[in-house]
Amino acid sequence: MDDDRGTTGRPPADGADPRHLSRKTVLRAALAAGVALPAALMGVPALARTVGPDGGPLDLTPECDDGDDPTPPQMEGPYFKPNSPRRTSLVDAGTPGTRLTVTGYVFGLACQPLGNVLLDFWQADVNGVYDNTGFRFRGHQFTDAGGAFTLTTIVPGLYPGRTRHLHVKVQAPGRPVLTTQLYFPGEPRNNTDSLFDPRLLMVVRNVTGGREATFDFVLNVTQTGTTTRTSTTTSSPGGGTWAAGTSYAIGARVTYGGTGYSCLQAHLAQPGWEPPNVPALWRAE
Repeated sequence: MDDDRGTTGRPPADGADPRHLSRKTVLRAALAAGVALPAALMGVPALARTVGPDGGPLDLTPECDDGDDPTPPQMEGPYFKPNSPRRTSLVDAGTPGTRLTVTGYVFGLACQPLGNVLLDFWQADVNGVYDNTGFRFRGHQFTDAGGAFTLTTIVPGLYPGRTRHLHVKVQAPGRPVLTTQLYFPGEPRNNTDSLFDPRLLMVVRNVTGGREATFDFVLNVTQTGTTTRTSTTTSSPGGGTWAAGTSYAIGARVTYGGTGYSCLQAHLAQPGWEPPNVPALWRAE
């Protein structure tokens, strides 16, 4: 394959040489276009998972493919709000819209899954409207010890100028925030949305009662070949009242390194989540 214009009608968004596409990009492009995948590609572990021969999903394999770069960032847009509630479901029994479940993993550069990664999602409702007064279709969560996450929501509606998309901020402990967007294959507006990036396509399939999607994030986090675990500490290495292992509520105040901080989102403090490292959780006073 020497061109990926088939999914977007234009060259790759990052200007990369289309003759050197990764397997992940090829898989997503083929799935979006409904093209049969080459057997050589089906036999490798890939971040873009595919549908199995029985119509169900393949076993989830937390491995990287052939040297993909970290997940590309995208603009935050005008509708982000801090202080979203911690939850994995953004819907209840009466929420209108097509149900959507998004699952995946968060990996570092050595293809090892990352636990305790913060993911903060927000999106439009079925009518393409964002809730700017409350927190409908807004929520944050953390990956489990195996790097996995699950989001239950709806397929967002359309609004002028944009294709369907989900917003997300992703932050590993003590690392910078990745802000990006996720897209749906087969959407007509993918061809006209100037922000659309095929590298951010989810793998989506129809199921009874809604749709299921998968996407795996790769963060710019250096890892060694062996997974190491950090032991929990009950003291604050920066000096002050903040302590790992403590449950903090919204509005709680601590000191760390001589600076006061106010808690933005309820959470269980962990090593690596010191206040200066996680602006999504703490605000300096």
